[in-house]
Amino acid sequence: MRDHQARDVAAEVVPARTSGGRERSLRFGMIAGAIMLAMMTMLDAAPAQAQQYATVPERVTPLEAVGGARPIPAWRVFCQRHPLECAVDPREAGHVTLTPQIWALITRVNREVNAAIAPMTDMEQWGTADSWDFPEAGYGDCEDYQLLKRRRLADAGLPRRAMRMNVVLDTRNEGHAVLEVRTDRGVFILDNVTDAVLPWDETPYVYIKREGRDDARWVSLRGVAASPTAVAGTRR
Repeated sequence: MRDHQARDVAAEVVPARTSGGRERSLRFGMIAGAIMLAMMTMLDAAPAQAQQYATVPERVTPLEAVGGARPIPAWRVFCQRHPLECAVDPREAGHVTLTPQIWALITRVNREVNAAIAPMTDMEQWGTADSWDFPEAGYGDCEDYQLLKRRRLADAGLPRRAMRMNVVLDTRNEGHAVLEVRTDRGVFILDNVTDAVLPWDETPYVYIKREGRDDARWVSLRGVAASPTAVAGTRR
């Protein structure tokens, strides 16, 4: 349709207005259109934003210390070799504010380290029953996985004070090490036996003790069971 023909048709349909009236009508139409566009954009963004934050876990049951505990001997040796890994800076945050981005980082590091390290017992690798260290050669057992995960997360900016090594009993009633990440939504566990980062109370473990958050001393968790599976495992 040519421009002048379009104007002619519009003139037949729309009553004539003054020049000022046409300008006011045009401005009003532009403002109304902008408001409608903004509202449509917000409505379109809302489901995507809701879906994004749905990936962040809900709050979980607290896991609190109930007294002091002795660190295992292998931990003491590790700290002599890597004193900065065992130091506690009280100026650091004691928990992580969990966002979709932080949650994605935690779960990604857990998966990547699990995939990168081949399991090997300390006896096979070092000729000793228990040795804690970084799996530099690409082999390690439970604590070695978790130490590397903590280092990577700390390098990515997470406060080391919010990430504590835990000693637990597994379903075979054997000692096992996991990494605890304390967040504003509760305590989540990084483990080498699963790529899932789970709330502590959804793991099949009995929690014995962990590193303290205020100084280098360890604290007792008094054998709190995370789930019925864990209880059954320790009563065989």
